[in-house]
Amino acid sequence: MSAPKPLRFTKHAEDAILERELDRSWIERTARDPEWTQPDPKRVGVERRFREIPEYGNRVLRVACVEAEQDIRVLTVFFDRDARRPS
Repeated sequence: MSAPKPLRFTKHAEDAILERELDRSWIERTARDPEWTQPDPKRVGVERRFREIPEYGNRVLRVACVEAEQDIRVLTVFFDRDARRPS
């Protein structure tokens, strides 16, 4: 079994984490094991990954990232009020 890919955070993502006081374990869970995903409609190669966070009232966390062979680069992260699980 191989080790999970490392997560790399952009400066924007780091700033968002601090500003929004987000728990890194929530971000890791969402980036590595999302409940659903969708391609970013404006940025080719960027994937939006979503997961409900029970510890935060089941609000939906969105992690925008780019997955490469060697790592997962987190571009931004926030609670998305408009996110709805696809049916």
